[in-house]
Amino acid sequence: MNKVILCGNVGRDPKMRMVENSPVAEFTLATNERRRGRDAAGNEIELPEITEWHNIVMWGRAAEFAERYIRKGSKLLVEGKIRTRSWDDRNAIRHSITEIYVDTFELLPRGNA
Repeated sequence: MNKVILCGNVGRDPKMRMVENSPVAEFTLATNERRRGRDAAGNEIELPEITEWHNIVMWGRAAEFAERYIRKGSKLLVEGKIRTRSWDDRNAIRHSITEIYVDTFELLPRGNA
């Protein structure tokens, strides 16, 4: 099974393009992981959060929605699949990217959560 559920903040406004007459929106999503640990005396302490950046891809009507309503800073819940693709640039250097292809999503109110 290939299923991902992420909740985070949009890192940049969606970039739109057309692929075979279908709209595609691409943007980044930042998720934060709160961590706890123990100090030398054994007391529980809060450790710095880890921020992970995800490349999000929406197709069709979802992409059209993204273009209209999703902006940098929006809080978003997405469900989808992980896809990794590779390509060679003009200098024959191999690049790869891991993306989340969105199946469903929900635009959430801004605030703590």
